[in-house]
Amino acid sequence: MKYFFYLFVFISFSCGQTNDDRDQAIGLPGKINIVMTPELWNDTAGRSLNSLLSQEMTVLPRPEAIFKTRFVDPEMVNNSMRRTCNLIFVFAMDDDSPKSMMTKRMLTAETLSAIQQDTSLYMKAVTDLYAFGQEVLFIFGPDAKTLTRNIKRNRQKIVDNINLKERTRFTKGQLNATTTKNITQRLEKDKKFSIKVPFGYKVADDQKDFVWLRQINAADDKDIFIARKPYTSQDDFKKEKLVAYRNDICRKYLFEDPEIDDTYLVTETEIPDKEVEARELNFNGLYAVELKGLWRSNQKTMGGPFMGIALVDEKNHQFYYIEGFTYSPSKDQREIMRELECILYTFKMM
Repeated sequence: MKYFFYLFVFISFSCGQTNDDRDQAIGLPGKINIVMTPELWNDTAGRSLNSLLSQEMTVLPRPEAIFKTRFVDPEMVNNSMRRTCNLIFVFAMDDDSPKSMMTKRMLTAETLSAIQQDTSLYMKAVTDLYAFGQEVLFIFGPDAKTLTRNIKRNRQKIVDNINLKERTRFTKGQLNATTTKNITQRLEKDKKFSIKVPFGYKVADDQKDFVWLRQINAADDKDIFIARKPYTSQDDFKKEKLVAYRNDICRKYLFEDPEIDDTYLVTETEIPDKEVEARELNFNGLYAVELKGLWRSNQKTMGGPFMGIALVDEKNHQFYYIEGFTYSPSKDQREIMRELECILYTFKMM
């Protein structure tokens, strides 16, 4: 098999203003504070960045922004603001206004000098700068026009960086603290793969080629399943093949009512503006294809979003499809899907 890796390398500079007295980062998941001058915020650069980060999250039943953004004037950056989970500083190098200089002073003189010498640089990511569990992005350009161009050209990398930090934060927090270890150990022994799930998940079904993990709450139903089959060729990764395989799994194992065989789940393909999306990605160092879309019961009485990842165990010639989906009609689903994505990324083949 030929593998394609999409590795995003972020330039690492030394950065000051850190100490041993840092507290834990504060703030809600998916919320981003954007620090820039009011002039830049109201110009094309600010509008472009805000539009990027507050765009509608794809393939959800209801409109939900991928992040909740908040503009912050540089004069309003206090100690509490510096501790927020996701913080972005944006500036143009040729802007010497007092508020712009406040933003630039968040970086060391060495870093500013490096930016001035290499105009190809557009972003600097710093983890745990002011608080543990924090991600700080510096997005910049020699002038406002180039800054805007940098944002537009690197849209996916900016979003991926924040999503990666959200996933890391969740994994270090909830998963490491409340992992259901007996499930993980059982899968390692019986299935030769592992996955970490938070407390509350139970094994709903366990077959030779399929495992379904489920957490049922008052307001939502969170589901993870792992399916596998013999690997045949690279064609297994094609979108239409993945959708067909997913439908086979659902028809065989996933039912709205287990007592009624004719209430199985299917992939939703009849809504024009909610088409299934597929993209290649690097999954923990392995080539994979991500599948996102909506599911529903074949009776059209219930439905929701799903996210799946397809990858291959070359050693054992097995093709894996792992997925997280939810049914939560009475609440927003953005953070649920982020949580399920975090769980999927703990999957490992042994």
